Amino acid sequence: MDVLKHNRDAWNRLVVEHDRWTVPVSSEKIAQARAGEWSLGLTPTKRVPRHWFPEDLSGVKILCLASGGGQQGPTLSAAGADVTVYDNSPNQLAQDRFVAERDGLSLTTEQGDMADLAVFADDSFDLIFHPCSNCFAENILPVWKEAYRVLRPGGTLLAGICNPVRFIFDVAAEEDRGELVVRHNIPYADVTHLNPDELDKILKTQPLMFGHTLEDQLGGQMQAGFHLIELYEDRWDESDLISRYLSSFVSTRALKPEH
Repeated sequence: MDVLKHNRDAWNRLVVEHDRWTVPVSSEKIAQARAGEWSLGLTPTKRVPRHWFPEDLSGVKILCLASGGGQQGPTLSAAGADVTVYDNSPNQLAQDRFVAERDGLSLTTEQGDMADLAVFADDSFDLIFHPCSNCFAENILPVWKEAYRVLRPGGTLLAGICNPVRFIFDVAAEEDRGELVVRHNIPYADVTHLNPDELDKILKTQPLMFGHTLEDQLGGQMQAGFHLIELYEDRWDESDLISRYLSSFVSTRALKPEH
């Protein structure tokens, strides 16, 4: 199965359906960012601490990695950064261009696979903003390696990741009966863990997802050469059954060493 193509088509469709992660920010939010009042999330609820970003974003070269949708990229551009948005979905990238044209922003969009950044030279960016999206990638180790390559020495990777515990439960039991029933092992993949009927439903409506081990998500960053500096956990609100019991998302701040 061509996961990259399926997920590209799925996210294109979600843009048409106005999924929450595809709805562009308002002109009011852009005006606030221009005035220095802005915040962003790598995970569903919590905002990224401002000290994770440079104090002054003017001219800072930022790659919004797998981060289309007209949300983070335009906000960072309005705050003064030199922004490139890289995403697999043409419709998601169109949302970024829409905000840029509407509000007079300057940003660049590039379409491609988050695990292949060959279009960018080594040491191209000062900061990478990678919201919780590598759960849509079959293998995340190349994502970290490519992120390390395109960051300049001393650069920062800000990443949102999904704790694989979210993928161990039976979705039908959770949604239909409000029960958390352990069903799947980790690492998880829709394409290998679901029965044909379940997989067919996903293929018709949603991107394919993968529950990567923490070894690959945290250890993989260190294996690529990053130094993990800070992290915090996050969760959905209590309408999400799992979130009543634990935080199942993590945001990380990692640095590429100077030498």
